[in-house]
Amino acid sequence: MTLDTLKARIGSGLLSFPVTPFGADLAFDEEAHRAHVAWMAGYGPAALFVAGGTGEFFSLTPEEVVRSVRGAREAAGDLPIISGCGYGTAMASELARAAEGAGADALLLLPHYLIGASQEGLYRHVKAVCDAVGIGVIVYNRANLVLTAQTLERLCEACPNLIGFKDGVGDVGAVRQVTARLGDRLVYVGGMPTAELFAEAYKAAGMTTYSSAVFNFMPEMAQRFFQALQSDDRETMHALLTGFFYPYMAIRDRGTGYAVSIIKAGLRLTGRDAGPVRPPLTDLTDGEHDMLAPLIERYR
Repeated sequence: MTLDTLKARIGSGLLSFPVTPFGADLAFDEEAHRAHVAWMAGYGPAALFVAGGTGEFFSLTPEEVVRSVRGAREAAGDLPIISGCGYGTAMASELARAAEGAGADALLLLPHYLIGASQEGLYRHVKAVCDAVGIGVIVYNRANLVLTAQTLERLCEACPNLIGFKDGVGDVGAVRQVTARLGDRLVYVGGMPTAELFAEAYKAAGMTTYSSAVFNFMPEMAQRFFQALQSDDRETMHALLTGFFYPYMAIRDRGTGYAVSIIKAGLRLTGRDAGPVRPPLTDLTDGEHDMLAPLIERYR
């Protein structure tokens, strides 16, 4: 598909990012991954981010990222598949080319490793990855890779295949500067952990969509919330926020890294076990599973 078509499809509906299933020995379970992607695709997401943050990109080898992309491409039909990409510029460029070869429709460029950088350095890093491929690139604005509206505008001028901006910082004022400055040049994606908590504010700032983690185990409820957002049904959103998402957030915030771990717990509790998380993450305790179980059961 063309870059414009891809951009339109990504912005047309709810997004999600599959977990990466592991066995008890923490080996990548490729068969389970394909089955999970196919199952998620059946609930109508606009696109899927494979090997992203919730997919534990930071714990995967480059070869596993490519295998996850290839498997997702085969399992998802014509649904756009967006591959995680990151690390240093040379490694990210190499991984970008490999993901493109495996069938990715676009890349989600996650923050580079460890060190901070100037806006000029970030510009050169993002541009190098964009130049390495012909597919679309969405830059993930968070951690070490926080771009100003001015830098993002320079990148848009230099990189025709830069198609999207995903924000994980939560600075609505800065997001509004970006959307006002660049208009429909990009597709704008909310990328905060448990994105539903920020969805109304992001919509007001010009974000057209967001990626839902809970879609992994409760896709129908995730779509219900998204449709309520689209129709400005504040009553439904309020009911879901107070009844599910705020109590869910309280459990998530009990442990560092639980934004990922709680998704695998949710899958375990709904009969779609994707195995444990890999170190350095840790799984929820038995007691925290017991706290989550009735909350999920109430909204299934």
